[in-house]
Amino acid sequence: MKRPTTGRFLTIREVLELPVLVEGLPRVLAGESRLDRAVRWVHVTELLNPADFLEGGELVLTTGMPYPEDASKLRDYVDQLADVGAAGLIVELGYRYRKVPDELVAACRAREVPLVELARGVRFIDVTQTVQTLILDAQGALLRRGRDIQDTFTALTLRGAAPEEVVHTTAELTGTPVVLEDLNHRVLMCELLGRPYEPVVSAWSRRSRAAPTLEKIAPSGPEGWLIAPVQDHHGPWGRLILLDSRLSPEPDPEHVLVLEHAAVALTMARLAGPAWWERRAHRSVLRDLCERRFRSPADARARAEALGLPAFGHRLFPVLIRHTRPEGEGEHLDERIAKELERTGVRALVGETAPGRIGVLLALAQASAWQPVAERIGRLAREELGPDAIVAVGPGVTDLSGIARSWQEAEQTAQAITSASPDRWFHVPSDIGLPELLSVLRDDTRLQRYAERQLTRLIEHDDRNGGDLLPALRVYLASAGNKSVAAKRAGMSRQAFYQRLHTIERLLGCDFESGLQLTSLHVAVLVLDSREEAARGT
Repeated sequence: MKRPTTGRFLTIREVLELPVLVEGLPRVLAGESRLDRAVRWVHVTELLNPADFLEGGELVLTTGMPYPEDASKLRDYVDQLADVGAAGLIVELGYRYRKVPDELVAACRAREVPLVELARGVRFIDVTQTVQTLILDAQGALLRRGRDIQDTFTALTLRGAAPEEVVHTTAELTGTPVVLEDLNHRVLMCELLGRPYEPVVSAWSRRSRAAPTLEKIAPSGPEGWLIAPVQDHHGPWGRLILLDSRLSPEPDPEHVLVLEHAAVALTMARLAGPAWWERRAHRSVLRDLCERRFRSPADARARAEALGLPAFGHRLFPVLIRHTRPEGEGEHLDERIAKELERTGVRALVGETAPGRIGVLLALAQASAWQPVAERIGRLAREELGPDAIVAVGPGVTDLSGIARSWQEAEQTAQAITSASPDRWFHVPSDIGLPELLSVLRDDTRLQRYAERQLTRLIEHDDRNGGDLLPALRVYLASAGNKSVAAKRAGMSRQAFYQRLHTIERLLGCDFESGLQLTSLHVAVLVLDSREEAARGT
């Protein structure tokens, strides 16, 4: 038989495969489902009160010499083994019994204590020496491995590694999916080692509540999770969970070590200073939704719901905040918006999605409620980022698969809004008029060439003569072709203004009586103004 995996104890199943026991022709009579229990030691005893000399995890070897004929006393004997947590019982036939008593078998089955008979005699001293040697070797390997694990997480702590890296390292070292949740059972970070989200984190809150945090790291809940608490300045903050699906009654000692050191590293990170972990989690999910990085709609829904966003039965509205502050300066606004929405009972994801962009994904049970919420977000954005902050809202959708398209519309709306646009707390795609549309398209070289062809002669004339024909044309177009109104706005006499209009018609070879030509000139002027506005950095 091979030695046990580095750093863990032998199991009863592995002990029974050792040559020294195979010679005894072992046969399992009870507790078949518990053969993967860890054997922490082997203890030979012929006493009827073995519990006084056991600590738990021992594999008891006996010939059955002292066993009484009274069935009730046999049950008491098995109860002692079960209560102290003995790993199992091996009875060698030949000295006391030719067959293990049915009463002993029934008692072991009732308490799920593994019971093995040896039909042929073996040297107990050889069994104990072999098993103890393997156990001690495994314990030594675990100590050495424990130092390596501690060094790994100490290095992560000293260089201020991000919590995502700690979670990833935990999963990588254990080969098991790992989840970091807060006290509200929301999945902030997870490393699933390439597995889809949907089967792993679906219905997360309900499943997590069924797995309590135990005093020591041991399988918890119906799925056998290993759980370590994470602290902050105020006490318990969340939990780091190893999704060990093997449902073994004994956790892998190496997994326990990794989980303990990882939880300490995360606690140290939270104690070191402000940690916007919830915002980081929201940002990650928002970016994945906007960029369609989820494998499937089911994956997207499971991940969003595990983070606390109801994706079913709600109308979803993406809200985008555009600003010109340096990267990271929107973090305080992230937190303010999140707290305000939480205070008013609005479920949302809030996080910085890109430099100069803050995203909010609202989940509203009543679709008509989005406008007051959007206005509240707009007011907070102005207070925090100043008047240049622009809030754009995309069309509401009923499924997360439509978020990327709606988000793109919100992005286009935010890009199109200029200082000349109506001043509102928030904007929607229908607010984009011709000036805003041309602002979005201003970098298109075809549009630039069009504007140049239309207006070059006029611009060159003004440059040579210090004229004001282009401003006059701009005022005329803005006055919808009303010459009297335009002259008044330009601060000129009607005769002087009319003369300028005639000069413009002559230079450009156009007729202001033609609606199509006026429209063409108006588009060209708007393109030119949009480029100049961009050059000024507005």
